[in-house]
Amino acid sequence: MRHTNLFSLLARCGLFAVCMLSVSTAQAQWATVDWTIAETLLAIDAPVSSVAQQSDYHAWVGEPHIPDSATDMGLRTQPNMELLAQEPPEQTLISPMFAGLTPRLERIAPVTSFSLYSPDTDTWQEMQALTRQLGELTERQPQAEELIEETQALMTSLRESRTLSPSETAPLLMVQFMDARHVRVFGENSLYNAVLAQLGLPNAWDQSTNAWGFALVGIEALARYPEATMVIIDPLPAGVEEQLAKSGLWQQLSSVKNDKIVRLPPVWSFGALPSAQRFARALTTALTVLSPQ
Repeated sequence: MRHTNLFSLLARCGLFAVCMLSVSTAQAQWATVDWTIAETLLAIDAPVSSVAQQSDYHAWVGEPHIPDSATDMGLRTQPNMELLAQEPPEQTLISPMFAGLTPRLERIAPVTSFSLYSPDTDTWQEMQALTRQLGELTERQPQAEELIEETQALMTSLRESRTLSPSETAPLLMVQFMDARHVRVFGENSLYNAVLAQLGLPNAWDQSTNAWGFALVGIEALARYPEATMVIIDPLPAGVEEQLAKSGLWQQLSSVKNDKIVRLPPVWSFGALPSAQRFARALTTALTVLSPQ
């Protein structure tokens, strides 16, 4: 009888340990208000419990897809604390631009901040560093290293498969429309520029940029680069395409008159390695179609 009780006790203890392990694993979820962190977590297969503004994430970032199991915590700048508290994450991950949310988020779970696009840093190296930091935090180090190696291999492959040399390639103006008269033009310290450097492609924009790697200018500023090919990254604000069709200023730009424009699907301009991969593939494909064979 004693042996039976002992075995029964051990069995119950074992079952309890398994249950506790399951609970611990289930709690090892990560929430974030930052889309750059979100895309990297998803790319390294880290368990994500909540991401802010998911419909806008899919419009501006696109991929990797957020799993249906991840809740939408509301606006990035005003997350739904009640919803987040229903299933508290292991940690909530933010970037410095959301630092003001820390006191409220910390009431629910610990908060960790990760930087990207820091002044006077190499954007490409910083994207790799962010990947490794998130891999270490979520115990996905092998997946993080795989993402880094996969991204570098892709850049090498796309660069070496180009048919035109850098000297034969027109410099690129990479823009996103804010409205029908203003664009962000991307240069130093931007994701797009970092990808151009990896692909050996020239960036036409030679003016200063902000910490995020862009300058906000009127479209007339683009006229200073008549030899450039314009790269327009979606999405366009509502109504902009129709307004541009009627804009004399837009129609007189050399890139427009000479049909030296490529339009790319949405790629998160403030992203990390997953966005870098998407931009590199989309840009290379578009330039191949544009270039004479």
